[in-house]
Amino acid sequence: MITRRRLGPLGPGLLQLLALGALVGLVCWPFNGMDRWQDHLLGRLPAFSGDPWTPLTLALACSPLLVVPLLLVLQRRVLAAGAGSGIPQVMASIEEPSQADRLLGVRPSLHRLVLWGLATLSLLPLGREGPVVHVGAAVAQGLRRRFPAWLPGLSQAQLLALAGGAGLAGGFNTPLLGVVFVVEEFLGSFSPQLIWPALLVGAAAAAVSSLGGQPEFALGVMGAQPPELQQLLWAVPIGLVGGLLGGVFARLLLAFSRRCWQRARREPLRLGLAVGGLLALFLLLSGGASGGDGELLMRHLLATGELAGGVPGELFTLLLRVVGPVLALGVSIPGGLIDPAFAFGALLGHSAGVLLGEPQLGLALGMTAGLAGATQLPVMAVLFALRLAGDQQLLPGILLAAVLAAYGSRLLLDQPVYHALKALTESLESAAPNAGE
Repeated sequence: MITRRRLGPLGPGLLQLLALGALVGLVCWPFNGMDRWQDHLLGRLPAFSGDPWTPLTLALACSPLLVVPLLLVLQRRVLAAGAGSGIPQVMASIEEPSQADRLLGVRPSLHRLVLWGLATLSLLPLGREGPVVHVGAAVAQGLRRRFPAWLPGLSQAQLLALAGGAGLAGGFNTPLLGVVFVVEEFLGSFSPQLIWPALLVGAAAAAVSSLGGQPEFALGVMGAQPPELQQLLWAVPIGLVGGLLGGVFARLLLAFSRRCWQRARREPLRLGLAVGGLLALFLLLSGGASGGDGELLMRHLLATGELAGGVPGELFTLLLRVVGPVLALGVSIPGGLIDPAFAFGALLGHSAGVLLGEPQLGLALGMTAGLAGATQLPVMAVLFALRLAGDQQLLPGILLAAVLAAYGSRLLLDQPVYHALKALTESLESAAPNAGE
């Protein structure tokens, strides 16, 4: 338990917490910058620009065919320390601090940045929460190694959890989200003694992140103001269906990851060509709507109200946006599933909303349900939705959709996806020597 006495004099404790948050926010700049570059490149493709295919845009769409094999070969040996999301590695370090030097050192952090950067700039359908959470925890690990008396009132596990949450705050300019992630995902329980340190670290990380150009509301502000009763009525079907879709996504990701683990080490080039070819085909078939982390797609839906092809086109893109991240994340390319889950949930909800006459309400409920279903973290999904869309008028429906989605997902997967991925990784790594690795 943390007490003011253990934290030491209030002034030094505050300064150390703020300094930690500022450093985490600073190291998030490269990730946020490359994410903006991804949106810039993706915006050139026909689904967003409205222009026909050109040699340049065709080359962009086909880039996964070359880049994915390269990533798998690099992950096999040269950049092996950077393979995987990053969040399971932080969770393992929190549970067993003796692993932190190996999993959170400078080497795996740089490897993960390079791998994720190549994947992002080649328009792979990946988010960035894994790498930013990892680099946040890595900053804390480095500070504790260099200065053993840094924040002595915090245990190693607590320090890594706070800094990992701050990485999420810095990556998405969402300080409250970082706090909730610490509680819901890393520690699994509410600890009042950790709340104010987490708020300070997360707020400092988000403030520094915003100086690098990270927007306050990434998607814009929704204009819909439907009555509460209407929100709640719509939240029931969209929440349940979105939660089941998120659960299917999580199960597919686990199954594909298990299937590809050994193959990615034995045949990285062949597997990379197959996965990269499929992702390039998805980009060509969707005009680019299946690529990137999904934020540009959601902004496009909010701004224009439609994708080419109407509701059938949106449902087709939804299918590609479920399968695409499974392929990319399943071969251990660093990334995240928050934005991809938001995106397929948004397509589901927007399609339903178009048919029922409230597309923005459907989009907000759908993206919340998709994320809550994929992660089984309903509070995080609610805060993320409000932060990205900047509209508290939809809070009643968003709350109900998130809770129903998380429960619906639990019918298909008995634990949150990041915990399941961590357990799968540990199981496969322990079995690797017996498999000839």
